Amino acid sequence: MAGAPPLSGIRVLEFAGLAPGPFAGMMLADFGATVLRVDRAHPAAHSSKPPPATPDQLVRHKSSIAVDMKSPAGIALLKAMLTRIDVVIDPFRPGVLERLGLDPEKVMLQINPRLIVARMTGFRRDGKYKDMAGHDINYIAVSGVLSMLGRAADKPYAPANILGDFAGGGGMCFMGILLALMARNKSGRGQVVEANMVDGAAYLASMPRLATKPPKALWTGPRGTNMLDGGAPWYDTYETADGKYMSVGALEPQFWAELLKGLGLRESELPGRREDPRSWSAIRTLFEERFKSRSRSHWEGVFDGTDACVAPVLEQRELEAAQFDQRPPVTLRETPALAIAQGPENRPAAVGQGQGVDGGGWNSGGLRPGVGGEDVLARWLGWQRGKHYQLADGGLSLLDGKARL
Repeated sequence: MAGAPPLSGIRVLEFAGLAPGPFAGMMLADFGATVLRVDRAHPAAHSSKPPPATPDQLVRHKSSIAVDMKSPAGIALLKAMLTRIDVVIDPFRPGVLERLGLDPEKVMLQINPRLIVARMTGFRRDGKYKDMAGHDINYIAVSGVLSMLGRAADKPYAPANILGDFAGGGGMCFMGILLALMARNKSGRGQVVEANMVDGAAYLASMPRLATKPPKALWTGPRGTNMLDGGAPWYDTYETADGKYMSVGALEPQFWAELLKGLGLRESELPGRREDPRSWSAIRTLFEERFKSRSRSHWEGVFDGTDACVAPVLEQRELEAAQFDQRPPVTLRETPALAIAQGPENRPAAVGQGQGVDGGGWNSGGLRPGVGGEDVLARWLGWQRGKHYQLADGGLSLLDGKARL
């Protein structure tokens, strides 16, 4: 029988935000942490008819409290909670927590020296852009990564907001929190964790950046002309007869041979040598013609089970229709994460433990402000409404300025 998820017992207070902050919180929740989101006060919060869900969809396993953070009593409530919290996630621009009276170093860690305050920004907290607003595309732009993405002789192309917001932002923040928890196990002290999407994205691009220099200068050409950025015809996508696509990644010679075999080609029929970049355009044209001559299902039948490194480009709606099960990102054999896809309790560790969540990772009903949060306060702190806190103006606040813990 599987043991409890590895972060069971960790208590997380997540200030409401969008994209990277909630993603870090969701990862913590998926691996067993209890995550309580702090939403803005709303007239219907903590009522029998709570307000509509916020735009945040990354809410698996989370609960919410609504707090008027412009109210001294609301801030007092948050301060009183800090004594029993392990992690705080700060998604705000620099200076917001300080203006609220929740300076991580001067206030939060003084209240609870074991606290971990994870602060995430887009730009670095120092330097030229620190006071500017931005989005994923801006962060990966100044990191140098965006300049490497896109087709030859075309403008840089941003890969949605996956690289900055989620991989370089939320994912790196999650890693920082885990490292701080490990350090706390040794020292007994918490600390401030600072993550930003510029450094996160730049770190993720370590390999291509280093590959621009000797001894293995594999990324020396302009954007879109190198081996792994769409320059090489054996590392690209190809349209099929039915308007779908196949992916090709036949880097090694033995995989290249399997690719040619599947396409019905011999090396002697190619319009040039694979090793000569001057031949790449003509070889790509030949591959385009071959792939376009048959449907994607035909090519799947040809390449499935081979070592040609060819696979279909599946779309999200196809996977959902096929009931593809969303799984945790890593498998812990003894203490697996909570399941995402719905199903029975006893499943392989790779699938996760438990029955999964509504929507199975394909749909999220969101989280309504104030839903479930008072139950969490009762479990964490033993608090009750009317005894330790009150509901006023759509938000919770500390009753009489203090709580008996």
